[in-house]
Amino acid sequence: MEDWELEFKWLQVRHYVKDSFGGDELPDLRAILLLIGVQELGFKQTQFTKEEKQDLMHIAVCALLEPSGYYEFEGRDQDGWPHYQQVKPFSVKGKEPQEKILQESIIKYLDI
Repeated sequence: MEDWELEFKWLQVRHYVKDSFGGDELPDLRAILLLIGVQELGFKQTQFTKEEKQDLMHIAVCALLEPSGYYEFEGRDQDGWPHYQQVKPFSVKGKEPQEKILQESIIKYLDI
């Protein structure tokens, strides 16, 4: 995906999430990862600890990178939380390139 197309579609994603939840501001990458993590968790819980929020973002990253072969879903633990195993190392280095891959994965995940 070309840079201009990614920027345009990423802005669409941010507006979609903002409008869907009635927010006042456009969400950032971390907020969207958190929402995807809650979606992947699959059960309703309204309060999360700081550690659980970090776990939810990790779940989102795993779910987003699973189609690319980086992670494989292992199953759920006794509390219903999903677990993934890393299949191959994530070789992309640097914050911006990693964010770009996550943004592209989110666009595909939301089918926007």
